[in-house]
This record gives sequence, C-alpha cells and structure tokens, in this order.
Amino acid sequence: MKDKILIRSETRGDAQAITDVTIAAFATLEISNQTEHFVVAALRDAGALTISLVAEVGDRVVGHIAFSPVTISDGTPGWYGLGPVSVLPEYQRQGIGKALIEEGLSRLKGLGARGCCLVGHPLYYRQFGFANTQDLAHEDVPPEVFFALAFEGPIPAGTVNFHPGFHANGRGGGVTRDDRSSP
Repeated sequence: MKDKILIRSETRGDAQAITDVTIAAFATLEISNQTEHFVVAALRDAGALTISLVAEVGDRVVGHIAFSPVTISDGTPGWYGLGPVSVLPEYQRQGIGKALIEEGLSRLKGLGARGCCLVGHPLYYRQFGFANTQDLAHEDVPPEVFFALAFEGPIPAGTVNFHPGFHANGRGGGVTRDDRSSP
C-alpha cells in the first residue's frame, strides 16, 4: 500500500463512515447475518465501546475495530471482547485489519486489561497470540472459532458473555446504558 494508514480513536463524526465500512466489509460473507453495523451502533449507544478505532487512508475511513467488556462466569474481571473488525473490501489484505488489531490490543493492555477474547476465523487470529482454550467458552459457539488471549495471569475458566449489544439486529428492542445483563 502506497498511502499511509492512520489509526486513531473514533470521533463523534465517524459514526456513519463506520456504519458504511462495516456494511461493506460483511456484505459478501456467508457467515454474516449482516447485523454487525447494528452491533457497533448498539455498543456505542450503550456506552460499551471501551475502545473504538478507525483506520484512515488519506482522509477516508477504511476500517474500524471495536472492543467492549465481557463477563466471565467465574467472575474474573478485566476481560474484553474484540469485534467486529471491518475493512472496506478494496482495502482488505493490505495490513489494515492487522494494524487495527495490534493497536487495539496495545491500548487494551495500556488500560490494564487482563485479556481479550473473540469469535473469529480459525486461522487468522493466531498470529496475534489468540488461541482456542478448553477452559473458556462461549455458549453456542464452536470451540474452533472462539479464541482467548491472556495479557496478565492465566486464561480464566468459565463461560464468556458478550455485551447485549451483540444481539442487535436493527429490528428494535435496542440496548440502553442501563441494560448490562448478559445476553
């Protein structure tokens, strides 16, 4: 890629560009229900975006990543979920997703996070240190697509619940700041 990639925190004016990037990034993925942009909006509306970064090339937002708190059934605090991560199709496979993930993980560590987990492609996330684990799981998610990465201490044992915003589908029943129950 010739142009420089700028990774920065989301600003108020980025919401529509993030929606557009997210819709485009997931439009052709068979595994997607095309609800990822609703998830990002619900997390934002609920104040649950701990870290929300955009990637810019020139003055154009071409990528986005979100991190939000998760709960773990054993009570371990300080863990976060990664996702969704989106890059415009014409900018994919150019290191933008990798740059977003690396910067996001670095910022999580800077906040004192103990670890991060995600549901994702079985091959892609290993390069960042994520691994499948039998001790930590997400209900109804095959273990080969659930990953965890401990920053401090061991990986907890239990079941992970992502923020209720991950159930957003654009059909109403939005999540509010006071709705902190597990999904």
